[in-house]
Amino acid sequence: MPFLGQDWRSPGQSWVKTEEGWKKTTADEKNNNNNVSVESFCKAEKEECFNKENLLLSLSFDMSAKKRKKDQMNNNTKVPYFHRENWIYVHKGSTKERHGYCTLGEAFNRLDFCNAIKDTRRFNYVVRLLELIAKSQLPSLSGVAQKNYMNILERVVQKVLDDQQNVRPIKELLQTLYVSLCGLVQDMGKSVLVGNINTWLHRMENILQWQQQLDNIQINRPTSTGMTLTDLPVSLQLNIMQRLTDGRDLVSLGQVCPELGGLTEDRLLWKRLCQYHFTDRQIRKRLMVSDKGQLEWKKMYFKLSRCYPHREQYSDTLHFCTHCHILFWKDTNHPCTANNPDSCTMSLYPQDFINLFNF
Repeated sequence: MPFLGQDWRSPGQSWVKTEEGWKKTTADEKNNNNNVSVESFCKAEKEECFNKENLLLSLSFDMSAKKRKKDQMNNNTKVPYFHRENWIYVHKGSTKERHGYCTLGEAFNRLDFCNAIKDTRRFNYVVRLLELIAKSQLPSLSGVAQKNYMNILERVVQKVLDDQQNVRPIKELLQTLYVSLCGLVQDMGKSVLVGNINTWLHRMENILQWQQQLDNIQINRPTSTGMTLTDLPVSLQLNIMQRLTDGRDLVSLGQVCPELGGLTEDRLLWKRLCQYHFTDRQIRKRLMVSDKGQLEWKKMYFKLSRCYPHREQYSDTLHFCTHCHILFWKDTNHPCTANNPDSCTMSLYPQDFINLFNF
């Protein structure tokens, strides 16, 4: 180890640190090199201070950049946090092979609902699911899932504004969500909703703007030179009307022209609607007879609608395999289909989908 001072065992020699390393010098050489060493030391000090300043500036820049990115991700609700998986494994408890369990929020984040709303067969299914979550399940979602819920809802509204279809269900969905948020925002201190109250107030303002945009939709009558509905025979017109499953659609169709208005008053149409949505026992409890002794099927339908839920019908639904506990869309490649073609799968309605995670 070199001596830092004058070596008493040698005549006037000492160790001096230079750019090339430690060297042994005499007192005269030390005096000659004193000025050079001082200059080199000052230069080294300046470089070290400069490096420290650059390091501090870079650290502060990185911290500010991270903070701006974090604020942007927290404030911008359009940032997608969700995955786009066609199927997920639903595990209801911890095992040796897998820890944790799948929640409603996790399934909502991972399943591909963004592309599902683009599919005509799945659109009504997703809208109904959003409505059920808005009624009672929104507080049970995680913060990321709640943000994804608003992102998907915005895409649904934008699709309706572009296509000018399915306006009434979306209006009902927005009204249900707004009423639920009015009650939940008052309980923000009780960990009901995740996030700042100002964020949710801003989202409620967006809901009001969406409702106003939907109210201002003006559906233009297409300029078609081909055959219209009224040009068809009456039997075909009634056959088409029988495909409608909502009585409000029949009422709207009857307001188009007097000819269609007369056909929508057909008693057989409303009788089939009542028998499709409600059981015989429910119908017998709400019988309504006219002065002529005939059953008022149209009035009975709307009265039954206020008392009992409608029968749900969807072109495509989520399916659950009881063999491998996989939740998947119908037309996706189910993992165990090739290995186990006889696997037990069941179709899940939106309420069944929510009940699957209530354990």
